[in-house]
Amino acid sequence: MEKTPLASVAGKTIYTADLDALIKQSPQEQANQFTSKEGRRQLLEELIAQELFYLEGKEAKVDESEEFQKMLIDAEEKLLKTHMIAKFMMDIAVPDEEVQKFYDENPNQFIAPDSIRASHILLPNEEQAVTIIDEIKNGKSFEAAAREYSICPSNEKGGDLSYFSKGQMVPEFETAAFALEIDEMTELPVQTQFGFHIIKLTDRKIAQTIPFDAVKENARNYLLREKQNKAFIGKVEDLKQKYPVKMETSTL
Repeated sequence: MEKTPLASVAGKTIYTADLDALIKQSPQEQANQFTSKEGRRQLLEELIAQELFYLEGKEAKVDESEEFQKMLIDAEEKLLKTHMIAKFMMDIAVPDEEVQKFYDENPNQFIAPDSIRASHILLPNEEQAVTIIDEIKNGKSFEAAAREYSICPSNEKGGDLSYFSKGQMVPEFETAAFALEIDEMTELPVQTQFGFHIIKLTDRKIAQTIPFDAVKENARNYLLREKQNKAFIGKVEDLKQKYPVKMETSTL
């Protein structure tokens, strides 16, 4: 990171790298506020203010007070706990061979269910939907009608909803869509809570095994969580043998 000096407070320099590091650590919405010159200036003022309060605290020897020392001990204890657990977890890994073995031994967990690809035209009332069905039957393309009439954002893609399986759409829509043949359109509008749909089926895929490479990292993450959880429980049990633990469950 660039270390161009931006300000100094009682001899301590604040660099561009200090601002950049703070922006990087901030949530995305907050970080966006500091991308402009004015935003960075406000952040610099904040860092200067923090340094000024720090200096006042040191001068008043607040860091030597009993209250501050207790806070310091609490913070150190929390940090050490977090660090030790994170360090323990980091030593646990799932090699490729273990992921492959899990994939091979659990084929039912890696099957993509039957799915279809459909397009639709969403309309606010049934009368308009019936009229548009007639227009399509008389030669207007489904995609053109979707772009012109549909109130769904999918209108920009000619009504295309891409692929979906059962359980992903509202029941009325799903039942009608799965009953169609490829390139077939619903004869009547389908009513759902969103309005009236004209649905066209454009493709169908039968259930099939998902390739290993497509699920490899998801499978690894699943195994890692399982492995970490098991290792964590085992480690805790070992530590209970090393350090005395007494639980007063009656007071819970």
